[in-house]
Amino acid sequence: MKAAQEDGKGRRGKPTWQQGIALERIEILFGLASVEFGEHPERSHRYVALARKIGTRYNVKIPKRLKRSFCKHCHRYLVPGRNCTVRSSVRTRSMEMKCLDCGGVSRYPYAREKEG
Repeated sequence: MKAAQEDGKGRRGKPTWQQGIALERIEILFGLASVEFGEHPERSHRYVALARKIGTRYNVKIPKRLKRSFCKHCHRYLVPGRNCTVRSSVRTRSMEMKCLDCGGVSRYPYAREKEG
């Protein structure tokens, strides 16, 4: 057990240096997806698929800011105004993103402003 902890691994996990490299690659792929969306949207969708695959293989969570930039239903890269609509709902106190490719709706809650 101590050998695994000294190695930088968790229980049956990947070493932390591999997870760090995987996170860097995920961020690079999302950057490429944003650049390529105007010319080649299918390529940007492929970049998102690769980033998700890296995340699952190395047990790395995709950061929250990047997680909100793809559809949870069809896993396509989302650009507001191009292939998704963004609305704020007062009733559910959330931001609603509707994918125009699959029709899936994702809701992200926002915190109420603190009074006082």
